[in-house]
Amino acid sequence: MRIGYIARSRHLAWLFALVAALSLAGSGCRTAHPFPPLDVSAPGWRVQEGQAVWKPPGKRPELAGDFLVATNQNGNFFVQFSKTPFPLVTASVTGAEWQIQFGADTYSWHGRGRPPQRFVWFKLPAALLTAPDPGRLWL
Repeated sequence: MRIGYIARSRHLAWLFALVAALSLAGSGCRTAHPFPPLDVSAPGWRVQEGQAVWKPPGKRPELAGDFLVATNQNGNFFVQFSKTPFPLVTASVTGAEWQIQFGADTYSWHGRGRPPQRFVWFKLPAALLTAPDPGRLWL
């Protein structure tokens, strides 16, 4: 009787391992997919470019660089702060999806729905459209 119990428990262990392996392999993972390239020269896009100074949180030094904001009538937008030739921050919203990248894929987040409030980069397009004097925008 003891031998049957050991053989049965080995079969159950193998069966459990097989089910676990198949469930992990079948679930897969979804990686972030980059948005398709935007053509901001297409009709309906409003592009604003200029110089900006960004003060990161904490005791990090200020960074001066080039700033680009492109918005369209659908509510989509693209924001980029770069130090030529490197993009430091790129944020975009297309339809119901958003994404933000810091550096060259060093840190990135993406999602659906409303973008996170902790990233000021998602607030800039609306602020630029409603600012009485866009040359003196302080956030």
